[in-house]
Amino acid sequence: MSTKVYVGNLPYTVDSEKLKEMFAEFGEVTEAVVLKDKYSGRSKGFGFVTFASEKDAEKAISEMNEKDV
Repeated sequence: MSTKVYVGNLPYTVDSEKLKEMFAEFGEVTEAVVLKDKYSGRSKGFGFVTFASEKDAEKAISEMNEKDV
């Protein structure tokens, strides 16, 4: 069962590919999306990472919580 994790306070320079790279060390990432403003195309500063397993998602949360990017 996949688990989706909210990732907030991202620098505007982080795109979906970079987000996926950042979280890939914790397990299989099936999707990583940084939300963008539909008019300007600029990042909104948050996104979502979907992990293949709940265990990997929990590990990522514990490791990345309060971490500066």
